[in-house]
Amino acid sequence: MASLPAETIDRLLAAALTARARAYAPYSGYCVGAAVLDENGHIHAGCNMENAAYPEGCCAEANALGAMVLAGGRKVAAALVAGAGEAQPITPCGGCRQKLREFATEETLVLAADPHSVRAQWTLGELLPASFEPAHLT
Repeated sequence: MASLPAETIDRLLAAALTARARAYAPYSGYCVGAAVLDENGHIHAGCNMENAAYPEGCCAEANALGAMVLAGGRKVAAALVAGAGEAQPITPCGGCRQKLREFATEETLVLAADPHSVRAQWTLGELLPASFEPAHLT
């Protein structure tokens, strides 16, 4: 499995935790922050944003990807998601795994953190095997 320099992991974790602190989760109380590293080494963060009409909320990973695209990034080199999960690390939901796949490869590293540290890591291919990807449309 690919690895990242400790400094990069620390930067991703700090960005995700800062975003998590700003999450809007008045209904579930479950705050999530995410950070993605783009192809230029820039980090983009997002937090979850709930809505009274539950299916209309936005996940932290989707908001981080939107921030990346807005800033001109097109490739995810790594992603980190942070939330409560001391018993079991948080992972991106199925929809966010697919959203990440749009901009990442099966080898892209996905890290999971609780409010204190990185707890686990996988490749995107491990989280979303046999994925549907942009190449399927060409």
